[in-house]
Amino acid sequence: MDANMLYALRDPAGLPFYPVVFMLLSVLTFALHIFAVQVMLGASSLVISGAFRADPHWRRLASAMTDVAKIAVSVAIVIGVAPLLFVQVIYDPFWYTSSVLSARWVIGFIVIMIAAYLLLYVYYFSNYRADTSRTPRSRWAMLVSLALFLVAGFLIHVFTSQMLHPDQWMQWYAPGGDLDTSGASLHAYNPWRFGFFILMAVPAVGAWLLAYARYLSGRADADLGYLAFVNRLGARLLQVGVPLVLLLGGLWMATLPESAAGFGTSIWVWVALAALVAGGIAAHLARGDGERGSYLPLLVLLVVGIVIAAAREALRYVILYGAHAYDFMDYKVNMDWYSTALFFGTFAIIGGSVLAYLLTVAWQAGRTVGVYTPSPAVHRMGVVSIALIALWIVQYFVVGFVVWAR
Repeated sequence: MDANMLYALRDPAGLPFYPVVFMLLSVLTFALHIFAVQVMLGASSLVISGAFRADPHWRRLASAMTDVAKIAVSVAIVIGVAPLLFVQVIYDPFWYTSSVLSARWVIGFIVIMIAAYLLLYVYYFSNYRADTSRTPRSRWAMLVSLALFLVAGFLIHVFTSQMLHPDQWMQWYAPGGDLDTSGASLHAYNPWRFGFFILMAVPAVGAWLLAYARYLSGRADADLGYLAFVNRLGARLLQVGVPLVLLLGGLWMATLPESAAGFGTSIWVWVALAALVAGGIAAHLARGDGERGSYLPLLVLLVVGIVIAAAREALRYVILYGAHAYDFMDYKVNMDWYSTALFFGTFAIIGGSVLAYLLTVAWQAGRTVGVYTPSPAVHRMGVVSIALIALWIVQYFVVGFVVWAR
């Protein structure tokens, strides 16, 4: 498929704002999304590991990581909508074609995610407030849930891989000249790329455990033995996970298609490599903190995630522009200031205030022994957050009514 056809498949309405902004937002939101996914996968693995052990520290950790896993899934889903929408905006011919080629699996992805999420809650409610000294119930549900989440992740990997091969779309759609309209096939994947992002869960959850130990060490009733166990486990996961990720990253770069020849030795890869090594160094430094843990590795891993997301986006641009002459940067812009201002206002002001309130309450409540009572300042934060949400709802209906009336 030549460049003229790809350009013809674009939305004729154009974009409401500059395409580079959508690209930058895609990188940022993907980094946050994939980090939440990796924490969820790592936490779920720790839940399963602890559920099949008799060690009291492992059982206690499994109980705590169940909460982390279910919250991380929610965060991953909510934040994951954003990079998907941004990709659809600037790479719409590629994403929609890939989705049509595997349409049954696109719908199946939703069903699989629902099933995996429900099974996670089956395990959660089967062991809600249960004595951690007894064997957890419904361990099978957690096993199947994790397996289904991995299947869902593989499907997204396939969809994003298929969009990078417009030269093969016709062959996939009409193999041998016979139309295949079933949408039941999966056509392109790279196991090393998939494994790279999945195994990032090992250092990600390791960094999370170190931050978790540091957070709990501030409680007056902190169990130092348990925190030392968590700290050692987190440091070990980071120290083992970083080399594994580097290995799979190297294999991914070594198996890139010809359309991305040379990217494996580009500045993007070297920067990502340096960021991953920095994560390993942060883990080594945190190892000497005893039972206190450290926030440093978690902060470093978040930066690493943004660097990797940027390198991933650069690779996509190299393939689609270098091999297929498609440049999202020349997308027609029809400026829409209202929708742009509404988006950034919702994201920064509404989302920022509500998130700040929720994080403040969660942070203080988790470090309080007994019943937590918010301070007047925190209470005012909640009132302001609710008022901003109410104001947003009012303007939404007012603008809608005005547009409808005109």
